[in-house]
Order: sequence, then C-alpha cells, then structure tokens
Amino acid sequence: MPDSPTIVVVDDAPEVRLLVKTQLRLSGRLEVVGEGADGYAAVELARAHRPALMLLDVSMPGRDGLAALPLVLDASPTTRVVMFSGFDQAGLADHTRRLGASAFVQKSVPIEQLVDQLVAISAPPGGQPDDAIGGHPVEPATEQVDRSHGHPELDPVLAEHLERFREIFDDAAIGMATMTLDGRVVRVNRHLAGLLGDDADALIGTSYADLAADPAPVADALQSLRDGGSAVRLEHGLADEHGRRFAATLSAVLDAQDRPLYFLLQAQDVTEQRAAEAELHETEQRFRLLVEAVQDYAIFMLDPEGRVASWNAGAQRLKGYTADDIVGRSFRVFYPPDKQAERHPEHELAIARREGRYEEEGWRVRKDGTRFWAHVLITAVHDADGVLVGFAKVTRDSTERRRILELQQQANERLRRSAAEQAEFLAVTAHELRSPVGVLAATAETLAQHHERLTVREREDLAEGMRRTADQLRRLLDDLLTASRADARSLGLHPEPLRLEEQLRAVVSAARGGHPGAEVLLDVEEGLVVQADPGRLAQMVDNLVGNALTHGRSPVVVSARADGDSAVIAVRDSGPGVPAEVRDRLFERFATTGGTGLGLYIVRALAEAHGGQASYQVEDQSFVLRLPRERA
Repeated sequence: MPDSPTIVVVDDAPEVRLLVKTQLRLSGRLEVVGEGADGYAAVELARAHRPALMLLDVSMPGRDGLAALPLVLDASPTTRVVMFSGFDQAGLADHTRRLGASAFVQKSVPIEQLVDQLVAISAPPGGQPDDAIGGHPVEPATEQVDRSHGHPELDPVLAEHLERFREIFDDAAIGMATMTLDGRVVRVNRHLAGLLGDDADALIGTSYADLAADPAPVADALQSLRDGGSAVRLEHGLADEHGRRFAATLSAVLDAQDRPLYFLLQAQDVTEQRAAEAELHETEQRFRLLVEAVQDYAIFMLDPEGRVASWNAGAQRLKGYTADDIVGRSFRVFYPPDKQAERHPEHELAIARREGRYEEEGWRVRKDGTRFWAHVLITAVHDADGVLVGFAKVTRDSTERRRILELQQQANERLRRSAAEQAEFLAVTAHELRSPVGVLAATAETLAQHHERLTVREREDLAEGMRRTADQLRRLLDDLLTASRADARSLGLHPEPLRLEEQLRAVVSAARGGHPGAEVLLDVEEGLVVQADPGRLAQMVDNLVGNALTHGRSPVVVSARADGDSAVIAVRDSGPGVPAEVRDRLFERFATTGGTGLGLYIVRALAEAHGGQASYQVEDQSFVLRLPRERA
C-alpha cells in the first residue's frame, strides 16, 4: 500500500492488536507500520516511523496512553493520535482532546466503523474532512456510548448488566473512581466528585496522588499495586484549605493473565469522624478527672517512690485489696510479671514526673491473680512550692468496653470486606464480560465477511482466538452460576457411579487442547468408580488443572488412587507451590487474583456438596480432591 496513510497500533492486549491490524490490512486503506504494548513503545514508534496516524490505548502498564500522548506528539508533531479506550466517561474524551488527541474512540465500537473512522481522521488537508465519513458526521475526541441503548454490538442481556454496573458505580454511597496504571482518574462517580468539591469531568486526567496533601504515600500505594500487591488501604489528607482527610482503598482490576488493567479507588471523607474521636477522647479525660470519688474507679495516691499512700472504696472493689492489705506497698504488685521485669511501673512514674501525667491502657492483676484490662491515668502532684509530693492514680476496668470495641471492629471489618469484595466483583465481572464478547463478535464478523480474502495464517489465528475467548466466557459463566448456587445451597447434584479414568481422561484431553504446548499427564488406578455428578466432577477437576496451568508450571500431573471408602484425585504442577502466606485463604471467595477469583472456592463447595473434601497438600504441593468411592 505505497499510497496509503501509515498507522501504528499501540495496545497492551495482543488479541486487540491482531484484530485491528487484520481489519486494517483487509480494508486496503491504511498501512500498519508498527505495533506496541505500552506508552514507551508508542513514543519510540512515533519517532522511528512518524506515522500519519496512531491508535493509542488509554490504560497500559509501564506508561499509560495519557502520559504517552504529549510525548508522541513531541516526537512526531504531524501524527494524528486516536485514543482507544474501554472507559466511556465523557470528560475523558475532552481531556484527551486538550492533550492533543485528534479523536477518542471506545473499544466497544464495531471494528468496521473503527476502520472508517481511522481512515477519515487520517485524511490530509483538502481531502475528506475529519468530521465526515461517507457523508455521516463524526465527533473526534467525543465519541461516546449511548447510555440509554447500551452497546448495540453486545447481547441485550449483557448490555443491560453493564448498564446496571454503571448505575451502581455512579450511585454508590461511597466515593469511587477508576484510574489508569499511572494513577490518573478516568472515571469518577458523583459521590467522590462531591467530596472533592469539583465537577466530575474536571477531575478526568488528574493524578490522584496530586490531590493528597502528601503525595508520597499515595504514590507508594500505586507502585505496590503495579508490583503485584493486593488491595492497599491508607488514610491521607487532602491538598485543600479545609484540611480534610480521606480513608481510601486502592485495588487493581486484573485480566485473565493476572495483568493489571486499571485501578479501582474507594474513598470516604473521615474528617468529621476523626474530629469527633478527638473530642470524645478529650471529654473522657476531663470526665475521669472529675469523678475521683466514684466507686466505679480505683482512685488512690502514691508517694514519690511509688508506694501506695491512700486507698478508696472503688480501688478495693476493683483490685480486691483492703487498705490494710496494700497501703505502704509498691504499686508494682498491680502489674503482670512480665511488666514488672521490664520495670514498666517505674517507667510510668518517670514519664509522669517529667511531663506531669501518664496515661495508658493495659493488663493489670487483682489480688486473686485474675487479670483485667485497665485504663490508667497517673498525675504528678506538687505542693505550693512546686515540690513533688506524690502521684494521683486513677484506674478503671475497661475489660467489657474493650471486648465490645473488638466486636464492633470485627463487625465493621466484615462489612468493609463484604462491600469491597462486591465492588471488586462487579468491576471484574463487567470487564471480564466486555472484552471477550467484543473480541468474539468482531472476530466472527471479520471471518464471515472476509473469509476468502484472509490468509491461511490469519484465519487460523483468528479461529484460535475465538476458541480461547469462547472458553474464557464459558468458564466465567460456569463459575458465576455455580458460586451463586453454592451460596444459595441449591446446586442440584445428580450423582451416579462414574468410571474415574474415563472422566479424568476427558478433562485432561480438553486441558491439552485449551493450552497448546502444555504437558498434562494422567495416572489413574485401574477400576476406580466414584459416586458423583458427571458435570460437576468435570468442573472441579477442570478448575484445578486450569489453576495449575495458570499459576504453576508444566508438566501437570493428574493422579487418582483409592483410599478406603474414598477416591483421592491429586493435581500437581512443577512450579514452586503456593506461598505460605496465602495457603489459609486459598479456598475463600476472591482469595486469588486473576479472573473472578472463584475457581478454588467452587471446587471446595462442590466437593463438600458431594460429601467429600478439597484441600492443598503442602508435602508435595498438590491440590487434593477426596470423593466417595463406589465399591464393586
């Protein structure tokens, strides 16, 4: 295509690059001269080829499209850059226009329309104008999805679910935003925009770290996520005149290969809460000093050496000593042996002597040897000449209060985890569905319309891509449906006697076909029969084999042996095994990264529904499935 305009395609997903390149070649109207997977490659390709056009993804690892865009234009000022994104925030398109982009196109646009738009945008001055394609107007840098009609190229049911996810995101009672891998905001809900006191579109493209009074902790949290860390929770001040504080949770949304696609932010304004906590602390302190005579408090005097000089009724009730028992003895007797050995009582008096007071919470010991959680206040007492005459000591039993606070904290943590899991689940599910369905539809369309014009290699690559994508969708839908039924305890199993060798051979064969080049071996004791639902058995073993191929290394060995009344199926890969820190959570929902995080949770739920067990065996680093055995 010597007379065709040149174009460079930059996207971190190889399937997307393949599809776009193929369609561009078939069109015969644009010549692809290079491709890349991140913003660094975009800049180098622009400098090397100076293409007429560049299709640039917004969110990519290393350097995202927003950061790369100005650098691409510096390297090749004549290149027209079209931003390519799965995000549909209107403000994002406007922001890329201000950075110099010629157009903004969503990834949900049909592939044929994408080619038409790229051709129109590449038209030289005096040729076809940028704002018309075949007589139909186009708005570069503002192409948006029709929110009332969803995505026309998607199944209506899927489009409805995606729209509901947007509504949940936009109407959430906490602040939420999605960010590129460089930490720039690309979508923000109404609640967060209100907390930040700005218009949602005005926040697009803003670095979240720049909103913090101290950007360093936010930058460190983002880097931790880029390095593969789990969700990061932090509290930070805002760079505004009100001195407000945010409690934020940052997490990465991953693709099926455990690569971060973008970051999800959840934030709450805790300014008033922190002020209330500080005020409550001050009020409690004043209250304690005013009720010295109340029997619910142990209030007594110490001499300058720490010996008990006076004793009240509250002290006797709380600690069990009478005045005759304790007056004249060191107050060290109230402390556990380890604190006495550390000379902690003397340390308290030294601080009170130096600073005027000392306050803490900790374990104390009664006369009968039982312990209680105490809130302690020690105040230095001076005479009119400023000479230290002793210490006033106020002790309160806070055991019940501590227990209630611990229970409240545990309940709050469970609620927070549940909310975070559901938010992450919605985000991951929406992404997991959108990308494969879009690629599958576009690839099928390409094969249907241009089968004869495609090369053999292109047809094979596109067909293999469709197979992998369809398998990904099948797994996702199976996992979602099974997890839902497991939670509702309505799996509806239909167990029957099954020859284990035949069942496992079918699973292993499918795994080999789905992972070309992977070595999956089978070692089954002859004649083994189990009592199981055939479909659910295949699903359990398929999940374990898929987990081994995804997170471990080939070869993977699937073995089965009889053990009393059970048949033991083991799946072992050749990788380093599961890290010790995550073994206890392996079979929990969302405990693993990649996909929906439901695979191992489903295996255990199905195994227990069959009257069996699923576990991880550290000795040989294998996942073990134990099912009831059918004896001859």
